[in-house]
Amino acid sequence: MYETILFDLDGTLTDPATGITRSIRYALARFGIIEDDSEKLKKFIGPPLVASFINYYDFSTEQARQAVEYYRVYFGEKGIFENTVFPGITRLLDELQKACKRLFVATSKPTVYAKRITDHFGLTGYFTGVVGSNLDGSRVDKAEIIRYILQEYPGVGKSGTVMVGDREHDIIGARQNGIAAIAVAYGYGTAEELVSAGPDHLAESVARLQQLLVPHPLEWGE
Repeated sequence: MYETILFDLDGTLTDPATGITRSIRYALARFGIIEDDSEKLKKFIGPPLVASFINYYDFSTEQARQAVEYYRVYFGEKGIFENTVFPGITRLLDELQKACKRLFVATSKPTVYAKRITDHFGLTGYFTGVVGSNLDGSRVDKAEIIRYILQEYPGVGKSGTVMVGDREHDIIGARQNGIAAIAVAYGYGTAEELVSAGPDHLAESVARLQQLLVPHPLEWGE
């Protein structure tokens, strides 16, 4: 059984689709690009933003960094709270806390935004640490974020630690640090993407995730 659990934020703990897609649309519009297909923009949920602007819109690195600055104009004021906690997550965190598990948020989102989100939804108290990227664009790769937690928090070792996330970056980052990984299929990664990354488990729902993480799961009902 896992004693330390690292949770991705977007697509794992919360559903940020509205805020992120509106922020991306705002950033693209600043470059004269009108994108009306919100489903297309959901590919941005999870991976580092600079890489996504480069991969999906053929931006140069300089353009992608500028796009992230535009993104933050909308996101920092409005998009950050156009977000909801997935049903069942608060109960899952409560059960894990009662079971004396050590919990962290490990996200590519800047730490300052991640903390504002967990504060807004009353989740911060469940976590030993909320760790994300830096606003200057450093420590954005999921492997770096996991490594930081393993190195900076006493008592967190590779054995008994698991990364939980909805994109391949979460699984790959876990593998690069020698820890276990659980992929969640209710987020924004495709089934093919997640299976190809090779997680230890695939949880199709929050209820299934609870069964994998909590020693004695309760009945899930209304």
